[in-house]
Amino acid sequence: MEPKQGERGKLRIGVSACLLGHKVRYDGGHQLNHFIRDILGQHMEIVPVCPEVECGMPVPREAMRLIGDTDNPRLITRRTGIDHTEQMSIWAETKVRQLEGEGLCGFIFKKGSPSSGLFRVKVYSQDGVPHGAGVGMFAGAFVRHFPLLPVEEDGRLNDDRLRENFIESVFVHRHFRDLIAVSSGRGVLVDFHARHKMLLLAHSQEHYRRMGRFVANLPAELEEAYQGYGLLLAETLRVLTTPKKHCNVLLHALGYFKNDLSADEKQEMLEIIDAYRNGDVPLIVPITLLNHFVRKYNQPYLRQQYYLHPHPLDLRLRSYI
Repeated sequence: MEPKQGERGKLRIGVSACLLGHKVRYDGGHQLNHFIRDILGQHMEIVPVCPEVECGMPVPREAMRLIGDTDNPRLITRRTGIDHTEQMSIWAETKVRQLEGEGLCGFIFKKGSPSSGLFRVKVYSQDGVPHGAGVGMFAGAFVRHFPLLPVEEDGRLNDDRLRENFIESVFVHRHFRDLIAVSSGRGVLVDFHARHKMLLLAHSQEHYRRMGRFVANLPAELEEAYQGYGLLLAETLRVLTTPKKHCNVLLHALGYFKNDLSADEKQEMLEIIDAYRNGDVPLIVPITLLNHFVRKYNQPYLRQQYYLHPHPLDLRLRSYI
């Protein structure tokens, strides 16, 4: 299930509260992430969530860990062995329903947390030996309830590609949510797909073709069409972009200028694409030149492509090599 539309004009994401500097961890401390709070916070309204505190646990408190079956572990305190599984489960199911009204476009979870860890959270045997990896109890409830929402962990945001992919996905999800909020027919879904063509191709040509077939044969029921397209969109955005795929998209875009660019301009663009392919310049360099040509020659098709402006420039998400 997807959250309802939040306050118009605001992009909102959920974030584990400790990452915002809230002193809610078991030891009374926090895990402030300056990028999330100080940089993303300039562009997004952040909704803090701390599962342990919100379900009634004190600060400080005894540390906990996941024990038992990796697919269905118990939440147990490390020293005294108190079982908080039911307490956390009941709260989590209630919380995700409450979050439907927040209009979230994504969530950033705390790495390794038995409640909020999203990937490879340690699961222990009864004798205290790690024997597998699972998902934090609240994080698991969240992704089950909101399967379309982009989600990520704080530690993985240190990876340039993963950070860009998550934030791009958040903004695209917002575009899609805005579309649904104001939609008056199936044509707007076709328009959305057209405007995101190059962005989707940078993730996966195969997925883009699947989405194209879906759009060409949309279900008669509008809600079914949105739901089906939304699932395909989320699946496509989870496929990471690569320099090779970006180069293919850039060359595809260059084809729209075949009657406009001078020989020197075309050669300049090809050289910069090669420099990006070879790792000598970041993606923002060919994108900037492409945007220059779009403005200079007023290229109508490329002007509407979200690929050229997927997120605010000051986030510097395309500036790494």
